[in-house]
Amino acid sequence: MNYKCPKCHNNTCTVDQMRATGGTFSKIFDIQNKKFTSVTCKKCTYTEFYKAKTSAMSNIFDLFTS
Repeated sequence: MNYKCPKCHNNTCTVDQMRATGGTFSKIFDIQNKKFTSVTCKKCTYTEFYKAKTSAMSNIFDLFTS
């Protein structure tokens, strides 16, 4: 991965994923239908989030496992 922090210009980072709820319906039923990839600088902890695609199957699976 070719990463350079926009704040401190460090070249090392960690990559992780997080899921979040969207609108009212998904909040009521606790369906986490939004998926994001986070990139965090290891030196200054500056973090950027990038929206990732979710599949309908993962959303259905999330409904039954909530």
